[in-house]
Amino acid sequence: MSQNPNLAALHAAGVSVWLDDLSRDLIKSGALAELTQTKSVTGVTTNPSIFQAALSKGDAYNDQVAELAQRGADVDATIRTVTTDDVREACDILAPIYEQTGGVDGRVSIEVDPRLAHDTEQTVVQAVELWKIVDRPNVLIKIPATLEGLPAITRVLAEGISVNVTLIFSVERYQAVIDAFLAGIEEAKKAGHDLSRIHSVASFFVSRVDTEIDARLDKIGSDEAKALKGKAGLANARLAYVAYEEAFNGTDGVRPEDGTKDSAARFHAIGSGATKQRPLWASTGVKNPDYPDTLYVADLVAPNTVNTMPGKTMDAFADHGTPDAASIVGKGNESAAVFGALEQVGIDLTDVFKVLEDEGVEKFEKAWLELIDATAEQLKAQA
Repeated sequence: MSQNPNLAALHAAGVSVWLDDLSRDLIKSGALAELTQTKSVTGVTTNPSIFQAALSKGDAYNDQVAELAQRGADVDATIRTVTTDDVREACDILAPIYEQTGGVDGRVSIEVDPRLAHDTEQTVVQAVELWKIVDRPNVLIKIPATLEGLPAITRVLAEGISVNVTLIFSVERYQAVIDAFLAGIEEAKKAGHDLSRIHSVASFFVSRVDTEIDARLDKIGSDEAKALKGKAGLANARLAYVAYEEAFNGTDGVRPEDGTKDSAARFHAIGSGATKQRPLWASTGVKNPDYPDTLYVADLVAPNTVNTMPGKTMDAFADHGTPDAASIVGKGNESAAVFGALEQVGIDLTDVFKVLEDEGVEKFEKAWLELIDATAEQLKAQA
């Protein structure tokens, strides 16, 4: 087998190609293993919507659900068992990549119950539980970047657990995520953990930003407003990369307002062994048919980043995608100007990002509840 040249070129440009999908069929059929050999896939992300779709379709889980029903397992235990089994098997498939890349790639993500998005304590408890159940060094525990999620991120990292921070929409919140990451690594160092084994990605959602802002621009209706459609998502991600560069590759400094070290100084002070928290571009499937179907892949290319794609987007890029190596680096001022123009035409960016976070949590909660209902029906039928 040979790698698809378009995706291989993306990988060569410094972007880790991760699949935003997982199912028992994908694992058992050998399709996931094949994607690592033909489409440069080096990681997998999951979320409640993905598990809901996987468990609600087909019969791949019937035998296991029947066995769990006979044991008297309840709905929560059944969901926990089947999802962690899938993630564990996917981790094993990607284990060679994990070893070859020193733990950078070969990663599989599993998310805490989305109903805990505003509960710090229970998020920590479940994150630790999932880490122990999956019991693989290449698993990433997904924790949402809500205000209540931030301290949970720090505490889970401090336990030596690798974390995928999800549902990041604004650069301001991303900077808070970086602070939470650094605090966690600092605590992990004090606790004597091997920092080289603790990895983290920060999942910055892209297409949903355009969806929300484009709708508001259409409502404003002016020519100036409409000219800004389709620009916010990319600009937002590019500004996030600026924040990443400043935090992990910048020059040590002191914050003049309070005399504390800036992020770069904190990261350098942690010392050798600590890994950088990579930006991950999520929600990269194009929702507006007027935009190129590879937009959020081809135009988000920079070293030390991850792009997690749904299968349809990955197939599109494999067919006709071309990575633009000049699409992020050096675009900070241009991207900031886009946001200045958005505010000038009347876009309330603070409200945009609040709405997106609230909707993101709500969508995952809805998918989880649908998963609970579907699993309950399966257990009832098998019983």
